[in-house]
Amino acid sequence: MITHLNGKLIEKNPTYVIIECAGVGYFVNISLHTFSKITDAENIRLLTHLQIKEDSHTLYGFVEKSEREIFRLLLSVSGIGSSTARTMLSSLEPLQLRNAIANGDVALIQSVKGIGAKTAQRVILDLRDKILKVYDIDEVSTSSNNTNKDEALSALEVLGFVRRQAEKVIDKIMTQDPTLSVENIIKLALKNL
Repeated sequence: MITHLNGKLIEKNPTYVIIECAGVGYFVNISLHTFSKITDAENIRLLTHLQIKEDSHTLYGFVEKSEREIFRLLLSVSGIGSSTARTMLSSLEPLQLRNAIANGDVALIQSVKGIGAKTAQRVILDLRDKILKVYDIDEVSTSSNNTNKDEALSALEVLGFVRRQAEKVIDKIMTQDPTLSVENIIKLALKNL
């Protein structure tokens, strides 16, 4: 198994890079998140995941260990292939995706192109316990986050905002900082509505 590549950056594109290591050029598929983190330095180091199929050997590259871990967790979900996992990591930051799974945020996962409600629910169902265990996230905090979200949502509805629109704004705010108090969620939501 190839666990990382350390070599000369030959070509850089939003979906792939070519890295030369000891005279051999490796074509490595990347997400937009990794693309944004790669500098134009001559030498580069990427963590990798090698996927072996009957007809191909495909390398996926990641700047951060957390992104590779989430990619591998996503591959373990029935119906999620490598291209879907890469699309998810291109649409959402690894931390956002991790928090969305831990908090059961179907709407945020479903916002990724090509992910329907059933697939989003399956991702949460299959990975929530693993995410909570691996990242040592306290389930109590996620339930208090949901309580804070519900209270903030109710307050915004009382103020006359449409529930769906308010919920989208609150979800976005909470993925950035899930520890916010109800008051701070409402303040930030009012600025964005």
